[in-house]
Amino acid sequence: MILLKCKKFIWTFLKYFSLLFFSFVAVIPIVSCVITAFKTNEEYQSTNVMTLPESWLNFDNFIEAFRRANMGQAFINSTVVLIVVLIGSILFGTQIAYILNRFKFPGNGLVRNLFLFATLLPGVAMQVSVYSIMNSLGFINHLYGYIILMMGTDVISIYIFIQFFENISISLDESAIMDGASYFTIYAKILFPLLKPAIVTCMILKGVGTYNEYYMAQLYLQDKTRLGTVATSLFTFTGPLGSQYNLICAGVIISLLPALIVFILCQKQIYSGLMAGAVKG
Repeated sequence: MILLKCKKFIWTFLKYFSLLFFSFVAVIPIVSCVITAFKTNEEYQSTNVMTLPESWLNFDNFIEAFRRANMGQAFINSTVVLIVVLIGSILFGTQIAYILNRFKFPGNGLVRNLFLFATLLPGVAMQVSVYSIMNSLGFINHLYGYIILMMGTDVISIYIFIQFFENISISLDESAIMDGASYFTIYAKILFPLLKPAIVTCMILKGVGTYNEYYMAQLYLQDKTRLGTVATSLFTFTGPLGSQYNLICAGVIISLLPALIVFILCQKQIYSGLMAGAVKG
C-alpha cells in the first residue's frame, strides 16, 4: 500500500513538474523579448537579457522600430495578403475536396495521390522551378503574384476538408437532388455550413503560416519599401555590422499585438471550432 502511494506521488510530481518546466521554457523567450524591447542601446550592451530595464515607459524602441521598418505599410500588405489568401484557400480547398469526395471519375485516385506526393516534396527543392514559373508569368515583385502563390500551396487543408466530407452522409446530397437542387447549391447551402469546424482549423493553420511566412515573401516581394510584410520588416535591423536586438524585440511585440487582439476577441469561436472538429473527427 505504501509502495503504491509512493508510485502515485512520484508520477503526480513528475507530471506537474514537466508541465511547469515546459511552460517555463515556452514563456522565457517571450519574457526576455519584452524586457529587451524596453531597454536603451546602452542598457542592452551592458546588461544580460533578464535584467529589468531602468524604465518601463521607454517606448522609443517601439516608435523607432515602427518608423524605420515601415511597419504601417507592412501591416497593410500582410492584412491584404492574409484576408485574400484565407478566403481563396477556403473556397478553392472546399470545392476541390467536394469534387474529389462526391464525384467518382477516372483519375480521381491519381489526383489524390498527386496531392499526397506534393506534400512529400521539400519546398526548397522546388523553388528553382517555382521561381522560373513566377518570373515567366510576371508575378515577381507583385502582391497579387505572391497571393496566388500562397493560395496554391495548401494541400494539407484539402485533405482536412476531404476527411470532413467523408463524415457527412451522402444522403443529404441525394435528398437535395430529389428536391431539384444543383450541385453548386448542395455545396454552398448544405455542405459548406457543415464544414465550420474544418474551416476554423484550416484558417488557424493557414493564417498563422501566412502571417509569419518569411522565405517566399523575401524572395518574391523584392521591393521592401512598398511590398514588405510584417515578417520581412523585422529584418530591417539585421546586417553584417550587427543586429539591433532591442529594436527587433520591439518590432516582434508590435507584430504580435494584432494576432493577440484577434485571439482575445475570437477565442470563443476558435475553441468551439477546434473542439467541434475534434468531436467530428
